[in-house]
This record gives sequence, C-alpha cells and structure tokens, in this order.
Amino acid sequence: MNININYKIIILATKKLVKSKEILKHYWGYDNFRDVQEDIIASVLSGKDTLALLPTGGGKSICYQVPGIQMEGICLVVSPLIALIHDQVNNLKKRGIKAIALTSGMTKREIDIALDNAIYGDFKFLYVSPERLKSKIFLERFHKMKINLIAVDEAHCISQWGYDFRPPYLEIAELKKIKPIVPFLALTATATPEVVTDIQEKLKFKASNVFKKSFERENLVYITIQTNNKLHRILEFSKKIKGSGIIYCTTRRMTKNICKHLLENKISADFYHGGLDQDTRKLKQNAWVNNQTKIIVATNAFGMGIDKPDVRFVLHYDIPQSIEAYFQEAGRGGRDLKKSRAIMFYEPEDIKRLINRIELKYPPIDEIKQIYNALGNHFQLAIGSGKYETFTFDIAEFSEKYNSPILTVYNAIHFLELAGLIRYSEDSYESSKFKILVTNYELYQYQVKNDLINKIIKFILRSYMGAFEEHISINEYIIAKKLNIKVKDLVSTFNYLSNNGIIEYFPRVKGGSISYLSERLTQDNFTISKNFYENRKKIAEQQLDDMLKYVDNKECRSQYLLKYFGESNPKPCGKCNVCLHIDDSILEHKNYLKIKKLIKTMFEQTDEISIEAIVVKLNKFEREEILYTLRWMAEHDLIYINNDLKTVRIGIK
Repeated sequence: MNININYKIIILATKKLVKSKEILKHYWGYDNFRDVQEDIIASVLSGKDTLALLPTGGGKSICYQVPGIQMEGICLVVSPLIALIHDQVNNLKKRGIKAIALTSGMTKREIDIALDNAIYGDFKFLYVSPERLKSKIFLERFHKMKINLIAVDEAHCISQWGYDFRPPYLEIAELKKIKPIVPFLALTATATPEVVTDIQEKLKFKASNVFKKSFERENLVYITIQTNNKLHRILEFSKKIKGSGIIYCTTRRMTKNICKHLLENKISADFYHGGLDQDTRKLKQNAWVNNQTKIIVATNAFGMGIDKPDVRFVLHYDIPQSIEAYFQEAGRGGRDLKKSRAIMFYEPEDIKRLINRIELKYPPIDEIKQIYNALGNHFQLAIGSGKYETFTFDIAEFSEKYNSPILTVYNAIHFLELAGLIRYSEDSYESSKFKILVTNYELYQYQVKNDLINKIIKFILRSYMGAFEEHISINEYIIAKKLNIKVKDLVSTFNYLSNNGIIEYFPRVKGGSISYLSERLTQDNFTISKNFYENRKKIAEQQLDDMLKYVDNKECRSQYLLKYFGESNPKPCGKCNVCLHIDDSILEHKNYLKIKKLIKTMFEQTDEISIEAIVVKLNKFEREEILYTLRWMAEHDLIYINNDLKTVRIGIK
C-alpha cells in the first residue's frame, strides 16, 4: 500500500515539475532550471516553508514567479526595495503576466483599487513593501485574497544579525495566523549560518528547510590593493580592462569627482546616486546596460535588480561597511560566467575613517529624539496622528531649517528606521499615475471633439496596457517627446480630463519621502531603548571588524568569503592576489619596474615566448623576481600565460 502511495506522489511531483518547465519555457524562453531552482520550486509546490540561498544573479525571482503562476490564486511578494518592486512588476507585465504593487507614496484611492484587483481580478502577483503589512486596510483585504504563496525577498532583513535589519519584516510571520496553510518562500543572497537559523525562526517555519547553492564564483577574481593613490590606480585599471564596469564609492560627491576624472582621461563614464530623480537614474542606467556608457560610478543605490551579464569589473573606491554588502556588490560582475574582477582599493587612512564613521552613524540618543520631534513639527503632524501617512521630504532643507548637520539628520533618520518608527526613501520612486474612468464609447466622444486629446489617448492605449482596469505608471516627458508636443500642454490636457471625470491623473511627487509606521508619539512616550541602541551599534562594529579582517587577511580571498558564509572546507581559488602572492606595492621596486619594461620590449619582436627564454635573457635578475613579475603582468592582462604554464603570449585570453 505504501509503495502505491509513494508511486502516486512521485508521479504527481513529476507532473508538477513538467508544468513548471512549460511555464519557464513559455514566459522566459529557458528549457531548464539552473542549479537548485528546480528543487526549490518542487519544495514550494509541495507546500513546504522554504529558505533559498542563492548568490547575486542566481535567479531568485524565478523560484517564486514560476510556482506563483502555476498555482491557483495570487502570490504575495514582500520586498523592502521600492525600485526593485517596480522593476519586477514592469518585467512581469512585459511578459504578459498580471502583477500589481502596493508601496508607500500611493494615494488611498490607488491602494483601494490595487487591493480590490488582488481579490477580484485575475492578477498573479501582489508586491508589497513590509510597512504595509500592519495597515488595517491591507489586513482586512488579505483575509479575502486567495493566496497561493508568500515570497519574502531580501529575507536577511528579518534578522537583527543581518547587515540590513528592517523591523517591519518581523510582522510578516503574523500573516501565517491568517493563512496557516500557505507556504513561505524566503530568499536571500547573503546570510551567515546564524542568520539562516534566525530567518526560519522569525518566519515560524514548521521545519528547517534550506536549499543553498554554493556562494563560490569561480569566474570572479577578488583582489584587494593597498595604495597611496586610489584615484590613479582606478584610472589605470579602467583604461586597461575591456568591457563595462561599476565603481562603487560611499559619497555622492565622490561619484561625481571620479566620473569627472575618468571623462577628462577620455574614458566613457557616468555617475549615479540616490539623490538623482527617477527619470535621470533610468536614463543613466539604461545607457550603461546598453553599453553606451562603459563605467557607472555609483553609491550603493545602484545595482539592485539590474541584470547585466557582461560586467567585467567591479571596483571599490571605499571599503564597504560589511562583508555582506561587499559580496553582493562584487557579485554583480561576471554573471555571464566569464572572467570578471572584484577589486577593492584602500589607503591606510580609510580604515581610521571607517572606524570613526560608526560613531557618526549612531548619534547620541538625545539627538535622535530631537530629530524625531523636529520631523513631527516640520510636517505639522498632531500627536497621535500620521500612521501610514507619507510626506515629501528634502533632507537639506530640513537640516538648514533646524540648524542640524545633514549627516547627523541622515543617521538619526536611519536609526529611527531601525527602531521601526518611520521609513525614509531618498526618492519616492512613484511615477505619475493614469487611469481611464469611463467606457470606451464615452472616451471616444471626447476624442472626436479634440485632436490633441485624440492624439494623446491613442498613444496611451497603444503604448500602455490596462489603463481601463488599473492605474498605470506613465512618464510625461517620454509621451510628450514621442508626440512632439510640450510637456505643459500634455499635463494641461490630463488636468482637463481629470476635472471632467474622464480620467484619474496623479502627477509624480519629486524628491524624498518619509512614511510614518506608527502615530506620532509625545516626548514622554517616545523612548529609545538603551539596550537596543547599544546592541545595534555593537552589531555594526562587529560587521566592520569582519570586513577589516577580510581586507588584512593572508588567506585566499574567495576562501575567506566562503567560510564567512558557512561553507566548509572551501578550496583556494588560485587566482586572487593572495593565492598568487602578488603585492602591488612591490612592483614599485626598481628591479620589478625594469623587468616589466624589458619583458614588454621582448614582445615588440614576437607574440609568444617561453618563460625559460625570458629567465635566461634576464639572467642578471633573480629568477623569483622574474616569475613574480610575470604573474603580476598576467593578473593585470598585460600578458597571458598559456595552459602549458611554459610559454607566454601578449594580450588577453
């Protein structure tokens, strides 16, 4: 009897996976899943709570999108990154899959329509920022939704030991009380063993169930270089390495400075940071993705959700605050599985600055409380009100108004986020919204009376899907450019139609925003736990200490990272500057400079030469000096050591 039951289970599981592959082929064009994707999907389809650990670029979204389409009902996706939510929704729509988002910055009317669509429409995905989960309107409608799966993206945010802890994530487990049968799928690209355990506990998994692909990236070469002139070394590498790349730095000012320096040296580059408006960011991002720009110089606001496979290098001008952040950023290189370099530059002074930054990052509790009260006054928010309300916010204007240093304000706001009181977005990310309220026939009556209205409506219906059913995101600048009309005339037409009840039009509010996750508290009721404050600071100090150990370690770079993420007995990569015993500063020694120059001269006569011939010809130098210089030149793509390890040729493999 048991044999028959097991046989039926196997047949059923096989049929489900065949269906999964059909969905993968139909919507994504792939014949097979990658690595552990199939095992993760099988686990989800069998109704099990599942934790998926896949490195950056490992195809996490496929793991919930395929079963979300396959199973009856709608998949709820929780994600903290508004920009990524919009990218995912747009990508699904392009594939003909109905998806909708619920984020901060939406009007009550938009939220109401979105939730109704999730219940009564044929939508397959509802993306929600974690702050929305506690709202009364969401919880009321969530009861009525036919949820097939709850996907928790960036799941490390639920752990206080994670590098990007977000208190609203702790509310996700409450959804299990409402939908106890619905499985959770938690996904992350960076988690230590401690965080892996914490995620499953916080999400109340019925049983431990982890699928993990090794974080090893064999095509990625990790290099850390100490130098006294980072800008010069970055310029040197940018000239030498072919293909597109990313240069990460901490401040917006440095993104502009480095970009300017590259442009002055005739290297194609652009800068990117969170202070740019959404349209500008999109233009810069697209130019880089389409190889119109070689290098993007960016803060950590860049990269999430961008799938560019042919990134040949990721350079770090500054040391990141944690290994998790570094690993995720470095992992954006070489997704096409071809060789890519992750190079971190640092000067001795950088380490002192990083240690000092921890102190700046955690202003005194009294200062944090003062900023909180000033925010309430700035928004003219009454005590006890403001919960789930969003306000536009200019941090520079606020800092000047309340005579407080901008860095202090920024760090105080960040801590208020950690405490779960507010959510700060440097840009609202919300596009302008447009929805047609009347029937096709009624709309036509307006079109035939006015040529401009007819022209605009025809373009929108041709270019955007679903304008009759939901609020669609539009870009006035692009529409006006395509129609060869002025933006002000387009907006004037939208306002006319809106005033006459033909459409709903919500112009995009530019600038940053602050969303209150709880009502404004009085000074007496607003307290910050000293234990919580000191614990967060201690975790930040530990993360920085781990990062600095990585910088200073004498172990294989890849091996160190893999051990940090809990992999046992990883092998040395054989390619990093530790494995090759390369110290770039040694090349400043006169002998090495002479050897390098002489080797380059040899290749003026030939394209290939044996290593032994080089050693014989340069016999006035030590053999080890020559071999070391050859290794360094190979690592920097000045020469290529053939597979026989006996001959050298000019150029890159």
